[in-house]
Amino acid sequence: MKKSIDGKALVYCEGAFNTPNGKTAHGLVRFTERYDIVGVLDKKYAGQDAGKVLDGIPNGIPVFDDFERACESLEKSGNLPQSLVIGLAPDGGRLPEIAKATIKKALKMGLNVDSGLHDFLTNDSELMQVARENNCRIRDIRKTPDRDKLHFFTGEIEKVDCLKLAVLGTDSALGKRTTAWLLVHGFRDKGFTAEMIGTGQTAWMQGAKYSMIMDSCINDFVSGEIEHAVVGAYKNEHPDVIVIEGQGSLMNPAYPGGFEILAAGRPDYVILQHAPKRLEYDGFPGYRLHSLKEQITAIEVISGKQVIAITINHENMEDEEILESCKQITLETKLPAFDVLKYGADDLVAVLKEKIK
Repeated sequence: MKKSIDGKALVYCEGAFNTPNGKTAHGLVRFTERYDIVGVLDKKYAGQDAGKVLDGIPNGIPVFDDFERACESLEKSGNLPQSLVIGLAPDGGRLPEIAKATIKKALKMGLNVDSGLHDFLTNDSELMQVARENNCRIRDIRKTPDRDKLHFFTGEIEKVDCLKLAVLGTDSALGKRTTAWLLVHGFRDKGFTAEMIGTGQTAWMQGAKYSMIMDSCINDFVSGEIEHAVVGAYKNEHPDVIVIEGQGSLMNPAYPGGFEILAAGRPDYVILQHAPKRLEYDGFPGYRLHSLKEQITAIEVISGKQVIAITINHENMEDEEILESCKQITLETKLPAFDVLKYGADDLVAVLKEKIK
């Protein structure tokens, strides 16, 4: 088994697991090379298997009701964590006050703490003092890097001649990152070399080797950082395929995203993630979700590139509805539609591998 980058980790997701606000925890429970996830904190699902709760498939990651009991149980099983990772992803990226007590307990035990929220723990003098006293590390993944470490767009992206795919979405919190990873692993399983370009804090936490964190980046450098990640993956790995994770959606009122990926990543094709049962933008009642056709048209007009397939998020759907929904999307858009989380990425990879250069 491949050794994780940062060792064993417990994920804090109190009150948010199995909801859109827990998507960072969901990504870590499903897949990460950065950590070996040994447990999740959320009272609502205490005593259950995190994989079973999330996807109906047990994965051996237990859910605990509080930090002390988690550590007591994990110590007995030889799985005491080295890190506490904040698995929350609430609107605005703010840290709930209740979480601070658990973070302090973790630091006092000597655990490192990683957070992808906009409330920077390293700005909290009390927490930093506890960290120093116990010789442990706090990392704010969304903290803006120094400007001298950022890259400006150069046009070098034009030299990248492998297949480049972008997984964009019709909304935020749709599973674009999960679909991107499933595609990367699907290509690798078929004998192709594939690299993931992470564009958010969760992909970084999952160990994406080539990443930029869009939420932490100064606007002037967003395009350059995307280009730098793609070019780096191409030069260093010589992959058959590069898959770029999308952020937000082009017409989301609070999280308009995707234009920079189209402009700077210059994908050859776009896979569009969509939740058929979602009628309004996530967290914004009254803001109608633009139709699939409208969103496909916007992407193709802006980029001049083809949306080649639709991948669906089956939230609020019964199992028997999924394939019929894919069929209806294909009738509406004339594009193949897949649920890769439910059924795997093999069929989508079969469509895409014909485009490898």
